[in-house]
Amino acid sequence: MAADGIRTPNPVGVRVILITSGVVACALAWGALGLGLSDLVPTSGGLSLAGRFFARAFSPAWQSEARFVPDGTPPLLEVAFEATLQTLILGAAAMSLALVLGLALGFAASSAWWSGAGPESRRGVYGMLRRSFLPFLCGASRLLIVVMRSVHELLWAVLFLAAVGLNDLAAVFALAIPYGGVLAKIFSELVDEAPRESARSLRGLGASGLQTYWFALIPRALPDMVAYGFYRFECILRSSAVLGFFGFPTLGLYIRQSFNATNYGEVWTFLYALLILVVAADAWSGAVRKRVLA
Repeated sequence: MAADGIRTPNPVGVRVILITSGVVACALAWGALGLGLSDLVPTSGGLSLAGRFFARAFSPAWQSEARFVPDGTPPLLEVAFEATLQTLILGAAAMSLALVLGLALGFAASSAWWSGAGPESRRGVYGMLRRSFLPFLCGASRLLIVVMRSVHELLWAVLFLAAVGLNDLAAVFALAIPYGGVLAKIFSELVDEAPRESARSLRGLGASGLQTYWFALIPRALPDMVAYGFYRFECILRSSAVLGFFGFPTLGLYIRQSFNATNYGEVWTFLYALLILVVAADAWSGAVRKRVLA
């Protein structure tokens, strides 16, 4: 601060400090891991393998490329369709449970429905709950959300595989828990950060905290909540396919099996099936958002 009392601007801004710190941290991480661009240069054998793999992108398989196909084996396109359908069903089931968890925990982790209550709500039983139990519930819910979303769905899959074995319920819970935690965090933040004009008007008319929450804050945050929910649905479809690498009968299982057998045409067939599924889900979610949020 200058002698005349006028605050002088900091010659090194906060943004410059943050950017510099990030660059230094990245450089230290690269050095600690011993990373180098030379590691990305493939060997002659690796380059040939990559060439054969990417060349089949233009000629995916329409039938099985296995040398021996047992009698009664379904056609490759039928297998791809069934795996795509299983991926969609698994993702939809997990997303439905994740939405329940996200809405319930998002409500519990939000302080918007009780923190802005007027002086009259500080008396009686509700006043005691507002001073003691509700802050504890909010804090405990936020801690639970952190735990749920801190563990990746692949690690949850390992835990459930060890606990209950290879079944669809294990896959659904492995996806629903971390996605439910992410949805709860975003939903609670969207509501807490929603514009408060309507809420203050309802408060002035004598509405309770819950009434203000449901009729003023939720409608303001709902468009963003719907948009984010559909985005996470697209993500959970990709995650459900990845769970196939653990043995669940989704697209990932057949991608892994075909790749291990060096049947690269089959790999691209299943990859294109996953691409079609994600693009279709994106188109459907976009159409629904336009109708709901119009």
